[in-house]
Order: sequence, then structure tokens, then C-alpha cells
Amino acid sequence: MTDHQHCASKSRGRPKTFDREMALDKALELFWLHGYEATSLSDLVAATGAKAPTLYAEFTNKEGLFRAALDRYIEKFAAQRKSALVCPESCVAQGVENYFRSTAACFTAGDKPAGCFFICTSSALSAQSGEVAHMLQTRHISQQNDLNTFLLARQQAGEIHADTNVGRLSTYLACLLQGMSVRAREGASRQELDSIIDMLMLQWPVLIQPASYAGQQAGN
Repeated sequence: MTDHQHCASKSRGRPKTFDREMALDKALELFWLHGYEATSLSDLVAATGAKAPTLYAEFTNKEGLFRAALDRYIEKFAAQRKSALVCPESCVAQGVENYFRSTAACFTAGDKPAGCFFICTSSALSAQSGEVAHMLQTRHISQQNDLNTFLLARQQAGEIHADTNVGRLSTYLACLLQGMSVRAREGASRQELDSIIDMLMLQWPVLIQPASYAGQQAGN
């Protein structure tokens, strides 16, 4: 056997290296598109190109793979949106608008399933998937807490009235984001989501006022 033949033989016999990040990206897309329960192990094997024993060795089970895909989503997309929110150079209104515009871009990018991964997957879960539901709820609450922390900091800086209920405001904004996710999933364009954000920013001066202010305005 020549040296060339020997090298070629070794190359053919060398096992493929498992690309964890690529596998997670493929799994993330499947879970995002079809949901946790509707995505089977055979679907994951076909999409990732890895054998089932390899996936089990790396992630333990389907739930472990979903957990890793969830963390991958946070790393790739959620963290990017959060950075738009907390930019120190922006005023509170600009920070919120940047966050929502960045989210709208993510929801409608076209190179991945539409909408929010958290919301799309949680809405398709049955009662039997309690652990996965809890996992998604925890991550979702964390996102709302990011909004709440940002607004509290800006309230302490004097950009929001001291008597404004920031907790209610962050809940309202989180619900608006959920609605945008559903609209994107139904096929809404970036322009349609931007029009929702335009309306939010028109309301912003009133939203950051305390409830007593809203009552006074209603009485006038």
C-alpha cells in the first residue's frame, strides 16, 4: 500500500466529529417550528445528522436537548435584544423602542421560524409536559424581569414618575411582546409589527405616569 492509499484509508475510517453548535441550531429550528411534543427523536436525528446514541450521550434525552436548544436561543437572540434595551446612551423611551424594534426584526427575519421561541413552543404544550412548561415559564419570566429591572433603574434615575407602578408596566409590555409573537407567527410583516410599536411609543408618555394621572385625565 502506498502512502497515499494509506492516508486515504485512514481518512475513510475516521469518524465524523460531532458539531454541537450546529446540532443545537438544527434542533432549535425544529422545536421552534413544530413544538416540543411534535418533534420526534427521528426528526432530530435526521435534522442534526447525528446518530441517536450520540445525541443521548451529549444531551441525555430529548428534554436535555430541548433545554440546550433553549439556552442556545437565549445566547443567539434573546441576549441581543436585551443589549438593545440596556444601552446606557439611550433614554428610557429610546431603550424600550430599540428593544421592541429589535424584537420585531427577530420575529420576522425570515431565516428562522417566525415569532418568539418561548411563546411558540409553550403554547403547543400539553399538561403532560410539565417540566418543559416550567422550563419555558422560568425563561419567560426572566425576560420580563429584564424589562422590570431596566424600568426600575430608569425610575430611580428620574426618567419615570416615582409613583408609577413599574411592575404593571413591565407586565403590559411583556403581553404586548406576546401579541407581536402571535401576529408574526400568523404571517404579520415587519412593517405591521413596526406599526404596533409606533402606537406603543405614542402612548408612552401616558404609560409612564402614575395611575392617579390617568384618573385625572379621564375625569377631564
